[in-house]
Amino acid sequence: MPPEAAGRAGPPEAAGSARPAGPAGPAAPARAGPRRAAVLGKPVAHSRSPDIHRAGYAAAGLAGWSYTAVECAESELAGLVAGLGAEWAGVSLTMPLKEVALRVASSASALATTLGAANTLVRQGDGGWHAENTDAPGMADALRPALAGAVRSVAVLGAGGTARAALAAAAGLGAASATVYARRPAAVAALDPVAAALGLPMSHGDWARVAAAGQADVVVSTVPKGAADPVAPTVAWGPSTVLLDALYDPWPTALAASAARAGRPVVSGLELLLAQAVRQFTLFTGVPAPVAAMRAALGGGRAGDSRLRS
Repeated sequence: MPPEAAGRAGPPEAAGSARPAGPAGPAAPARAGPRRAAVLGKPVAHSRSPDIHRAGYAAAGLAGWSYTAVECAESELAGLVAGLGAEWAGVSLTMPLKEVALRVASSASALATTLGAANTLVRQGDGGWHAENTDAPGMADALRPALAGAVRSVAVLGAGGTARAALAAAAGLGAASATVYARRPAAVAALDPVAAALGLPMSHGDWARVAAAGQADVVVSTVPKGAADPVAPTVAWGPSTVLLDALYDPWPTALAASAARAGRPVVSGLELLLAQAVRQFTLFTGVPAPVAAMRAALGGGRAGDSRLRS
């Protein structure tokens, strides 16, 4: 049932040239009257996206806009999207909908296609839906303020869906190489075609030697809650390493605490969530996102959200 009845070459789409208030891709068409958007996923009750987007609408003077959270399973997405009325400008997608979104969309950005995942569907003028990925450029946006210089090497912990976004962010930041550390070599190998499409040389790291990841210019942890805790005390952090840990609960994670004790900058999941939402906001509304107001909706802090759960 639809919600209204119940919401170097660089990577494709130039994630490397990402700007928080100016995302690539088609924006929602202008339309008079109330507009709607929502985050879809299962589970979705935890989502902070309604707080962020509603704060943005209020600050931007978009009085007729609303944003809700709607529980939706993979098998339900096509029917739900097909039932959305013309007042719907777009939907944010969290787990487990990011891959199936590409089958629902009538068009998709090059980046979303390369990564095999979309976290955004934007209503087009012809009534169709355009799939976009703001996770990857959002990750680059979140990292940039913490970087002291050029990014040469990136270490990615984990080889799941978020690792794909991390590789695209690495390419967008101009990294010369990336190393992916995971327990299952086959999972790392599955990322080879993605890295190749992004033009990013990628090597396979042994999880038993993950402590060496701390020497990279940027470390992106995409592993589930607690997975990196046993190795956190063993990581030898480099003098200019920046950590992005895509978790927010609990915060700080053991890995984030280890980096902070070493005096290294830490970017958390809330900054990541905010950055991808800022890009969605502009795609949906066609106006620049009021970033300060949207950040304030998260409590004003820079502590993170749970593995790109929009």
